[in-house]
Amino acid sequence: MDIWLTRQGDSTQIHPLSVHGMLWLQTHFEDQYWEALAESRVKLPNEDIQLLTNDAKDAGLILSCLSEMNTTNLSSSEKFL
Repeated sequence: MDIWLTRQGDSTQIHPLSVHGMLWLQTHFEDQYWEALAESRVKLPNEDIQLLTNDAKDAGLILSCLSEMNTTNLSSSEKFL
């Protein structure tokens, strides 16, 4: 996997996971954003993410997306079988 996307409401956070993913992102963002990209601190509006995703897939990158989770439905247990 080259880039992991995490959808958070109206925006999506970008997580580069491979050298190929990071290099590809560097060709699409100005130098001033490279550090934030490397540290997964970049969020874009979902409309822009769709364009970026299409372009990345056309370039042969492997992407995955996680929709935001509803944490109110999560529970934990101290016992595991």
